[in-house]
Amino acid sequence: MQTASTNICKRLCKFIHEISLLLNIPQSTVSGIITKWKQLGTTATQPQSGRPCKMTDRGSAHAEVHSAQKSPTVC
Repeated sequence: MQTASTNICKRLCKFIHEISLLLNIPQSTVSGIITKWKQLGTTATQPQSGRPCKMTDRGSAHAEVHSAQKSPTVC
């Protein structure tokens, strides 16, 4: 037996699938845009909450590996 929330979910999934086919974009993108619209009432980019970091975690990890490979005796 299906509940009302299951029926709504199935209809929403079908709706997202149809939009993604029409616009030729991934379903995850359509789903994200719909979620953003429900939460914020807009799809515009929101300002960041703080100053961006100069170096990301991935960048610092790459720098550490690169320096270790360049001069392994220093480490």
